Amino acid sequence: MATIDFPAEIKGLRSTLESIESVSDPSALEAKIAELSEQAAAPDLWDDQENAQRVTSALSHAQDELDRVKKFSSRIDDVETLVELGHEMDDADSLAEAETEVAALRKELDSLEVRTLLSGEYDAREAVVTIRAGAGGVDAADFAEMLMRMYLRWAERHGYPAKVMDTSYAEEAGLKSATFEVNTPYAFGHLSVEAGTHRLVRISPFDNQGRRQTSFAAVEVIPLIEQTDHIEIDENELKIDVFRSSGPGGQSVNTTDSAVRMTHIPTGTVVSMQNEKSQIQNRAAALRVMQSRLLLIRQQEEAAKKKELAGDIKASWGDQMRSYVLHPYQMVKDLRTEHESGNTQNVFDGAIDDFIEAGIRWRRNQADD
Repeated sequence: MATIDFPAEIKGLRSTLESIESVSDPSALEAKIAELSEQAAAPDLWDDQENAQRVTSALSHAQDELDRVKKFSSRIDDVETLVELGHEMDDADSLAEAETEVAALRKELDSLEVRTLLSGEYDAREAVVTIRAGAGGVDAADFAEMLMRMYLRWAERHGYPAKVMDTSYAEEAGLKSATFEVNTPYAFGHLSVEAGTHRLVRISPFDNQGRRQTSFAAVEVIPLIEQTDHIEIDENELKIDVFRSSGPGGQSVNTTDSAVRMTHIPTGTVVSMQNEKSQIQNRAAALRVMQSRLLLIRQQEEAAKKKELAGDIKASWGDQMRSYVLHPYQMVKDLRTEHESGNTQNVFDGAIDDFIEAGIRWRRNQADD
C-alpha cells in the first residue's frame, strides 16, 4: 500500500513547477534560443573563437534549461497516470514505482527551484575561483589542494567545463594558491556561497608524532568578466612582471619567460597566470581575471555605500564558514546554514550540491530579513 498522499504530493509538484516556470519564463527562453541559433548559424561565427564559444555555450544551456522544464511537466503527468492505473488495478508495484518517482521529482524540482533564487546582478556569470592556503603550514597547503580537487570534481560531476589558470605549489606538499575558471552559466551564482574561510581538523599526515592539526584555507569567487562590462583599466596603472612557469618543487616546465604577474597599482590587486602556452595568452588571461576582480571590488564598494545609507550594521558572513572534521569524528558542517554531512569522503569527492543549495537559500533569507 502507498504510504503517501498522492493527490497532495502531485498538487505540490505542480505548484513548485509553476513557480519555477514563472521565473524561468519558457517563452522568453524560446525567444533567446531562436536569437542564439541565428547567431550560431552565421558563416563567420568561428572567426572569433571566444565569441563563438560563448554563443554555443549559451545556446546549449538555454536549450537544456527549456527541455528540463518541459520534461518535468510531462513526468508529473506520467506519474499521475501511473497512480490512477495503480489504484484501478490494485497494483502495489505501480504505486511503489509512483512513490519512488514522486520522491525523485521532489528532489529534482527543489534543486531546480534554487536556480530561481539566483537573481543577483552577476549570478548568471561563469566563475573564477581562487583558493589560498591560510594558517596551518603544510597542512593548510595540502587542504588548499584538497579544496581545489573538491570543486573540480563538483564541476566534473555536472559536466561543467573547468580550466586551471594558475597554480603556486608549496615546497613540501599542496598549494600556496590556485586559480581556476568554471565555464558554465550560473557558476558564479552557485559557487559564490562557497566564498570564505574553510577549516580542516584532522590527524596531520605531516606530523611525526601524529598530533591533531587545525588548518585553514580561503576561497574567493568572482564573476567572469564579459565584453559588455566596460571595466576600463589604464595601462599606466598596471605593473607587469614576467617569469618562468614552474611545477611542483620548483621544477621548470617552461624555458621561456611566459608566466605573467599583473599588479593593479591603485588597489594593490595581484593576478598571476602561467598555465597558458605563451606570454601573450597569459597576459590576456591575467587581464580578464584582473577586470573581474576590479568589477567585484566596484560591486562591493557600491553595496557598502548602500548599507551605510540604510544604516545596516548587521555582521556579514563570518570568516569561518565551514568546518571539515576528520578526527575525532567524521563531519562536514556549514556554520551558517547548519547543514552537515557525515560522509566526508563523498564531500571531498565533489558531492557539495546540498551545501550549495542550503547556502543559496540561507543567503536569500538573510537578504529578506
